[in-house]
Amino acid sequence: ELYNDSIKTPGLRWRLQTLNRMLGSLRRGDFGFIFARPETGKTTFLVSEVSNFAQQLHARVANNDDEHVGPVLWFNNEEQGNKVQLRLYQAMLGVDMAQLFSDVSGNQQKFKDLGGEYIKIFDSASIHRKQVEQLCREHKPSMVIFDQIDKVKGFEGDREDLRLGLIYVWGREIAKEYCPAIAVCQADASGEGKRWLTMENVANAKTSKAAEADWILGIGKTHDVSEEYMRHLHLSKNKLAGDVDSDPEQRHGRSTVRIRPDIARYEDIEC
Repeated sequence: ELYNDSIKTPGLRWRLQTLNRMLGSLRRGDFGFIFARPETGKTTFLVSEVSNFAQQLHARVANNDDEHVGPVLWFNNEEQGNKVQLRLYQAMLGVDMAQLFSDVSGNQQKFKDLGGEYIKIFDSASIHRKQVEQLCREHKPSMVIFDQIDKVKGFEGDREDLRLGLIYVWGREIAKEYCPAIAVCQADASGEGKRWLTMENVANAKTSKAAEADWILGIGKTHDVSEEYMRHLHLSKNKLAGDVDSDPEQRHGRSTVRIRPDIARYEDIEC
């Protein structure tokens, strides 16, 4: 029973086969975060993966699975919500902006048919923990995204590191009660131009953030012109069980992937 729950039965799988090999499925109770420097492609990473998660949720409903299938709840307090939605359309369909707008009604239907209706974005510059908790109770999500979790309101601490620590404890509690959760935060200046980010490069409250996460993924970017569309993934923490096809030797692996900003996706280079 433990084997079936933890390994054999897959959770939500990644679009990047690199991450399926390194990390494996995300299941209820799993809480982790990605971090990178500004303008690295954090939101592109999210839309690339979330669009794939939504397709899996759509397939579960189509297959009449007995389990409850809730949406992906995306709490967005970073980039403008309409921009995120446009990039979700691109990522789901794998098209550039010109192709997307060449057939608005047709692409809108394709987005829905692939599972776009399972993505719900709550867009606010000032998201409070009570709003998150209320929406989770209402929708019973299958995945929660916090972009960015450090900005969630409703937490007090004598110091900034203590306040952030409380947020990450709360993020883990959301994951345990409802579904897997992915948070986003920044890398500090020490990660600028660095290929392989480590936990030392996480901005603010490094220890309290890392302590609560089951997995931590750094997205590195160099200033080398020849690597403009290369991103370097380093799994600096991984407590997940993985899947039957995960590689134990890659549990804390490093891998270079390609970013496709024109279609809002990340792609494997070698797998």
